[in-house]
Amino acid sequence: MLLTPRMSQLVFNLQPDRRALSVTELTARIRDLLARNFNEVSVEGEVSNCREAQSGHYYFTLKDDKAQIRCVWFKQQMRGIKVRPEDGLKFTVRGAISVYEARGEYQIYVESIEPAGRGALQLAFEQLKKRLEAEGLFEARHKRPLPLLPSRIGLVTSPAGAAVRDVVRILRRRFHNVRLTLFPVRVQGEGAAAEIAKAIRYFNQQQMVDVLILARGGGSLEDLWAFNEEVVARAIFESRIPVISGVGHETDFTIADFVADVRASTPSMAAEIVVNTRAEFDKHIRDLRQALAEQMRYRLLVLSRRVHELSGRSGFRRPLEVLRQQRQRADDLTARLAVGLRRRLEASRRQFTAAHLRIAGFDFRGRIAAFRLRLERRSSELSVKVERLVRVKRERLGRLALQLEERSPLRVLERGYAIATDASGNVLRDAAQVKTGETVAIQLHRGKLISEVKRTEEQS
Repeated sequence: MLLTPRMSQLVFNLQPDRRALSVTELTARIRDLLARNFNEVSVEGEVSNCREAQSGHYYFTLKDDKAQIRCVWFKQQMRGIKVRPEDGLKFTVRGAISVYEARGEYQIYVESIEPAGRGALQLAFEQLKKRLEAEGLFEARHKRPLPLLPSRIGLVTSPAGAAVRDVVRILRRRFHNVRLTLFPVRVQGEGAAAEIAKAIRYFNQQQMVDVLILARGGGSLEDLWAFNEEVVARAIFESRIPVISGVGHETDFTIADFVADVRASTPSMAAEIVVNTRAEFDKHIRDLRQALAEQMRYRLLVLSRRVHELSGRSGFRRPLEVLRQQRQRADDLTARLAVGLRRRLEASRRQFTAAHLRIAGFDFRGRIAAFRLRLERRSSELSVKVERLVRVKRERLGRLALQLEERSPLRVLERGYAIATDASGNVLRDAAQVKTGETVAIQLHRGKLISEVKRTEEQS
């Protein structure tokens, strides 16, 4: 069968039109697929490779014994959540699964997180306690001692609770002159921790109390959580005023208890601690008063025995006779003193007379005349010696001058000799020192000749 030209142009394209996807397009499709089907999932697993970025975001891996998935928890999603992921802990995370296109990895964008197997608040408590303890906020060297006599006490608690009534009752009954200042705050619920920290800072700024009491009655971990907040712990640690923590019952422990300077088991016990400080001071005063009384009684007893011993001596039995003997002894000493003074006076008078006679017999004029005669004789002898020495020196000087004149070069020049020098002034001793045509100077006895060398003759 023949095909017409028109029929020969029919071509049936049975192959599908296939176009390759780019990596970005494929990743976007996978992302959209995951976002539609996994926009809210809850996954439980063990945390590993957990790290906190400088931005505050957390990156970690959630795994079990066969698989793992990456997780991202942005800082904006952490509001109101007190626990933080740590390696080795099991958590249940809730969020959406998507793809991080830059690395082509699918991961969970976490919206909330809670520990698996134990309460979130208990874990948050342990994590904060561990972190603050590592920073040194619980160390004993930071604890401030309570004042010995606190007269001004600050109370941070709820004005409607039973804790404030217990504290006021104990302080008024056993410490009636105390000045108590209440800063009313909420002790549970949202914002309570910020109010407690504000109260502590207020008392420190005003410096109006000697000691602070944080008080709250018992309750569950959720009820006491305001005293487990980091902002309260920081405020207690930075306080310059000693802080007593009286929160909950005896079995309750909060972060505030560990940071405070003194921990009381109950609010009532916190008031008792302050009262006991005053009671200890009063007891110390009583002990000192009793010790002072005993010392006084002992001293009186010792002095009484001393007086009794002295009264038994002979001097106290016969005081008049002893007085008479002492008077007689005083008279004897006075007489002996008078005799000794007279003897010393006579000896001094004799020494004065002898000295006066020696001075009167001394001839000052004769001695002065003898000294003058000796001085004149010595002066005459000295003049003769000086004149003789000068004459000898003058004669020697004349001889030396004559010798110098005879040896003078000028005397040699008088006898017809001359001194020849070259242009530089050097004395010529040899004809080889100059050359023909050079100028030489000839020094005569009188005058100098400047001549040119015509010829030199050397003598062998």
